[in-house]
Amino acid sequence: MVTSTPYYAQGNGQAEASNKVVIEIIEKMIKDKPRRWHEALSEVLWAYRNSKRTTIGTTPYRLTFGHDTVLPMELNVKSTKVALQHNLILADYNEAMLAELEDLDKVQKLALDHLMVHKAKVMRAYNKMVKFKSFAEDDMVWQTVLPPGKVDKVYGKWSPTWKGPYLIHQVLHGGAYKLKNLDVEVHERPINGRYLKKYKPTIFELMEEKKFPVKSK
Repeated sequence: MVTSTPYYAQGNGQAEASNKVVIEIIEKMIKDKPRRWHEALSEVLWAYRNSKRTTIGTTPYRLTFGHDTVLPMELNVKSTKVALQHNLILADYNEAMLAELEDLDKVQKLALDHLMVHKAKVMRAYNKMVKFKSFAEDDMVWQTVLPPGKVDKVYGKWSPTWKGPYLIHQVLHGGAYKLKNLDVEVHERPINGRYLKKYKPTIFELMEEKKFPVKSK
């Protein structure tokens, strides 16, 4: 059960996401000499672990140890953080480090709150693009030709992307529907509503129904 929990990086997609970012950074660093990727790996990992994430508002290193790393530039210019540490005796330094570890839970909770706010923003942006579709029994619909992008050898690039029309035979739970042909033959397999759209008659069908009669010369 441990490997099936959300905290298992190899099982929840986090390992793949991290590897993707690391590979992109390595490709930028060794574009001219791709066979020397192993020489830059340690530098890339260091940069990845100490770069601030937009989703959590902090760095992975700080979430682990309670404080950020000291950059080489800070040692050269003797920043305020480095100067304060140099003036501390060993006992005070150890006490300060332990205090940071004790406050680590607060840092992790703030990172979790930041993550939830970020996910809420992403959800709102995604929901703006989602078009809710619902159908009732006996509604006439078109069905997407599956799999999407399938090309018919006869029509080539002019292959139709929709087929039908069909009637909604039964509305199932979770946005699934059972279809039937116009001759009342019920399909065995249900289909997700995202592959359906409401039927609209073509201009030729409307002409056949004499809603737009053709005038003779």
